[in-house]
Amino acid sequence: MDLSGKFYRHLHGLFDKVGDNNRGTLKKLGSVIGKSIGAGGVLHTFGSGHSGILAQELVHRAGGLVPVSAIVDPTGGWTETLAGYGTELVKRHHYNYELRSGETIIVISNSGKNPCPIEVALACRELGLTVAAVTSLAMSRKAKSGHACGKRLFEVADHVLDNGGEIGDAAMTIPGHSDKTGPTSTLSGALLLNLLLMEIIEYLSLNNLPVPVLRSANLPGAREYNAEISAPYKNRLSRPI
Repeated sequence: MDLSGKFYRHLHGLFDKVGDNNRGTLKKLGSVIGKSIGAGGVLHTFGSGHSGILAQELVHRAGGLVPVSAIVDPTGGWTETLAGYGTELVKRHHYNYELRSGETIIVISNSGKNPCPIEVALACRELGLTVAAVTSLAMSRKAKSGHACGKRLFEVADHVLDNGGEIGDAAMTIPGHSDKTGPTSTLSGALLLNLLLMEIIEYLSLNNLPVPVLRSANLPGAREYNAEISAPYKNRLSRPI
């Protein structure tokens, strides 16, 4: 059967496709976010349910940027279909950490159909933020929006990064079964976010702007260094140093 081997090879092809198909958007979005961070701004992220894993991918990690703040869903996604909940999440985050006009929010949703991520995108847009989506276009285009506006996430975003996933997310056929396995959205989504990180850092570096990158806390002197470069973002990060 070698299901794991087939999945491994599938991911190789998927990563090549995702990298190639999103190259232009990654470059453009990297400049947009880089300009904002260069001016002292913060990058915000949001994902409901399993997408919350990706919302945390760029937050407070070695080799990552300091000014990244996640809008956290304390229900873990139980309310992603509850109308009005996403709007309230944004209000709470804005009250605690401030969402500033000109900054960017990355909203992650594989299907892009549920009210919560769509509401987060719309509420942030009203505050003047640029909205970027990480989603599966193949799945989202087939899905019916659960939001009152009738639109899906990719239709309300300024920039769209396509994770290249299949309808239903799982990519591998299980011999003798009707169901599939091998979900890809987390893997390709993490790839996209880290490629975007490279574009942002490259923009900052090429434009002679500060590059506030965190060091591993396990390196000598790193905790002190991280505290120093994080000081300008006091009270603005959902996970402070």
